[in-house]
Amino acid sequence: MPGAHKQVDATGPQVVTISFAGFNRAWAAWIGDRLERRGLSVVYQRWYPLDDTPLEEYLRDLLLAPGPVLVILSDWYFQLGPRGHDEWNSALRAVVEPARDRFAAVSVTTAPLPSATTVFAAADLTTVGETEAERRVLTRLGLPTAPVPAHGDTRLGPRYPADVPDVWGGVPRRNTRFTGRETLLNDAYNALQQAGRGAGVVTLHGMSGVGKTQLAAEYVYRFGAEYDVIWWIAADKRVSCRQRLAELAPALGLSTGVEYGERLRASRDALRRGDPYSRWLLVFDGADEPDQIWDLVPTGPGHVLITARNPEWGEHNSALMEVPVYDRDESVAFVRRRAPRLSYGEAAQLAGALEDLPLLLDQTAGWLNDSDMTVDQYIELLRGGIDQDVVRVSADFPLAFQTGWSILLNKLRETVPESVDLLRLCTFFAPGAIPVRLVRDLPADTLPEKLRGLVDDPVRWTRAINKLRQYAVVRAAGVGEREVRDQVGENGPGGAGDTLYMHRMVHQIVHQDMPAQDHGDFIEVVRRALVAADPGRPTDTRLWPRYAEITPHLKWADVLKSTDPDVHTLVLNCLRYLYLSGEYRAGINLGRRAMAAWKRLLGDTHPRIWDLSYHYANVLRAVGDYAGTEAIERAAAEQLRAERGPQDLEYLRAAGGLAADLRGLGRYDEAYEISGRLVAAYRELVGEQDARTLSAQNNLAVTLRLFGRYEESLDLNRRTLEALRQLLRPRHAWTLFSEINYATDLRLLGRYSEAESLQSQSVRVHRIVMGRDNPQTLRAEHNLALCHYRSGERGRAAELLTQVLESCERVLGEHDPLTMMFAASQSCFAREHGDIDQARAISEQVVAGYLDMLGEGHPFLAGTRGNHALILRNVGERDQAHLLMETALSDMTGAVGERHPWTLGCAINASALRNIVGDPEGAAALTGDTIVRATETLGRTHPLTLSARIAHAADLRALRDVQRAEKTEGEALDDLVATLGAQHVHTVAARSRNRPYWDFEPPIV
Repeated sequence: MPGAHKQVDATGPQVVTISFAGFNRAWAAWIGDRLERRGLSVVYQRWYPLDDTPLEEYLRDLLLAPGPVLVILSDWYFQLGPRGHDEWNSALRAVVEPARDRFAAVSVTTAPLPSATTVFAAADLTTVGETEAERRVLTRLGLPTAPVPAHGDTRLGPRYPADVPDVWGGVPRRNTRFTGRETLLNDAYNALQQAGRGAGVVTLHGMSGVGKTQLAAEYVYRFGAEYDVIWWIAADKRVSCRQRLAELAPALGLSTGVEYGERLRASRDALRRGDPYSRWLLVFDGADEPDQIWDLVPTGPGHVLITARNPEWGEHNSALMEVPVYDRDESVAFVRRRAPRLSYGEAAQLAGALEDLPLLLDQTAGWLNDSDMTVDQYIELLRGGIDQDVVRVSADFPLAFQTGWSILLNKLRETVPESVDLLRLCTFFAPGAIPVRLVRDLPADTLPEKLRGLVDDPVRWTRAINKLRQYAVVRAAGVGEREVRDQVGENGPGGAGDTLYMHRMVHQIVHQDMPAQDHGDFIEVVRRALVAADPGRPTDTRLWPRYAEITPHLKWADVLKSTDPDVHTLVLNCLRYLYLSGEYRAGINLGRRAMAAWKRLLGDTHPRIWDLSYHYANVLRAVGDYAGTEAIERAAAEQLRAERGPQDLEYLRAAGGLAADLRGLGRYDEAYEISGRLVAAYRELVGEQDARTLSAQNNLAVTLRLFGRYEESLDLNRRTLEALRQLLRPRHAWTLFSEINYATDLRLLGRYSEAESLQSQSVRVHRIVMGRDNPQTLRAEHNLALCHYRSGERGRAAELLTQVLESCERVLGEHDPLTMMFAASQSCFAREHGDIDQARAISEQVVAGYLDMLGEGHPFLAGTRGNHALILRNVGERDQAHLLMETALSDMTGAVGERHPWTLGCAINASALRNIVGDPEGAAALTGDTIVRATETLGRTHPLTLSARIAHAADLRALRDVQRAEKTEGEALDDLVATLGAQHVHTVAARSRNRPYWDFEPPIV
């Protein structure tokens, strides 16, 4: 290339034009970056010649560019069209040969190219490292190869394309037949690059079969050199989405334990901080239900690409880009690469008949290329020339798609019949990622004959999968975390067919085209595979990723119609997992369907019905349906007691659930009577150290707390916690829950520093073991926030109260009992230290929510009405506040009695409002009585008693009984100093004569 030196040796900035196929964009970006660092200007020209223009014209157009033209040679560069080698050789000889001083080239492929490409004298970059590749590029352009000083340039450029990102997981293999979509790819790239930190989210949305997943995969390969982390997530199910995010932690090299929650938290924190990697790309594939997973989409310096049929992602901080069907030129180009034997006209004819739908074009052209059928004959079949009963599909699909599938399945039956068997087997898993390895793990002699040979013969297995992949019926799913650091090239390692990916359209059609015999055989195989994959311990947080993988497939394997006891155990374990992990909506759906199905299948009194009733009631109770669960548990308890007697373990479990329902309904006397009997019965039947006994003790302690008997609750919770730490591991979910209960009792007794110390440590463990968004973790954080508040650390309390409320609203919804509990605390805090308008708005929602959930007469409604009355007082609505507070006091007295701490707290507040409306005598009488009752119930130095004493001093002062007021106040201040300390916020407030108020706190039931 003698003339090239003349171009690059001229003075001033030099210009190099890089001509490349879109497929090789990563190479173009890397070479351009290397040249720009040396002061050259680079012009990028994406090569995309259309069929209706001669190649020579396109090549001559390249000569219009200033400076040398660097061509990146690959088989893709010559496939675009496609055109034959003869046409290429002729054009290269006619245009490049006379102007060889203007052209340079590098080769990034080992595939055979047109013979005339030798005119480029291309530098080979396929087998060298980055340094040598840069030297060869510079040499080919006649540029100096000496290292260029950095001069403070620390920017991160594109990665050398032959290098793999540091972290790479789950990405599908590159589709070497990918066609077009250039504008969409570039628009998505620009949208992500231009987005601010935390806002780099783009959703590719469109109809099924339009190629959204393939587009996202091509984006990864085309722009992946600009990222250090690329992680692909099958996002059609929340549980599997959370699992993949948890699996990212070890891939990032984060120091975590094996617990699911710890890994999930660590992954999201690392992404948000951009540490250890700030250039990350996460792909959420098939995220068709934004409301299920939007809270899992990470924020931070990286980018997120989403594929979905649902455009509602626009409501969740995502830019939307619609993916249409191919335009006709893209369809023709794709078909001609998929089926080279077809002419341009035939490809256009086929594209029109198939309505330019990429998935159908891929499948049809794939087998049509192997067939001797003409396009006209095929189109005639599409018009109704084939028996339409071959494939029975829904009206959701166009007629062309239905008939096309009939033809394709017939082709598969004729060539590789076992591929049809494998295809049908896959449809008893959920669409999307299908873990067929679970089937391969089963003993071959337990399988039906048609699957036995397939599973037991790796050659036949691979042949069947390859044929399905050839016709684009399935694709290989991405690799797992163990391979992310050593994956090389496009194909990746891993056993053939460990996990396959099946499109929803394909899944639906194949499932409907199923002989009855195959249906019966294959569904039993998948059920047994799921049973074998069940770890058997849903309470172990370390096993939650395995449950996250198998739970979504229960529906498709129709497990609820099975009479196999092992399948029943699988269902119950998955239901238990959904409850413990906080997936309440999914758990309620599974429990409801299981209850209906099993009663029809097994009868109303089958032992499995009692198991199911217990677990189903747990998830219903978690969302506040106490009346519904009470009906379920009472029926179960009465039936079991009548059949088996009061000492039967199944009856005792049902009775324990009934006691929990009664606590939720505010019927504490009944709950206490049952809970006490259960503890005695369990101690007699299984001993004091059995987990069932300890669970019963925990529930009795909860009931004691609801009664206001905090000392008794504390003593029982202390003994339960000590036993659980011995019996179970300290990080077990039950042990951690017991810590919340014990710390809560400490706080309610005014032992704030002890409570804060224990709860702070427990919150750290909760976040690690169970994850930040688990409902139990949120409970622990809420109690810690209240500990901070009572200790006077208002800033820390404010931050944590806001955080847990936002998290709970996001995870569980605005009307969940836990959300309302947190909202009540947030409202009280805002009333005193924040925005009174915000406090009022939240309080109104809380009161309305409890009225709807629990009805009149419930203590939670009375308590939150009392809270709301204080807000009305603060905004000047004194008369209304007084009436509402007196109603709350009356209702609370009727619900829990006059000596209950909640009633005493309402009385303190009511006395203040009596003073405001001109009834100081009534106020003083009320606080005087409250002191007596509080001292008897809680003791002289309990914080609530001290508040009553300070309030009474204020009431005496209002009556001008100064001597008694001074004496009462002085004694109370002395006790406050002795109990809480001279500088505690309550002591300081009392010394400043700020009248105390009491906030009702809806408790855990």
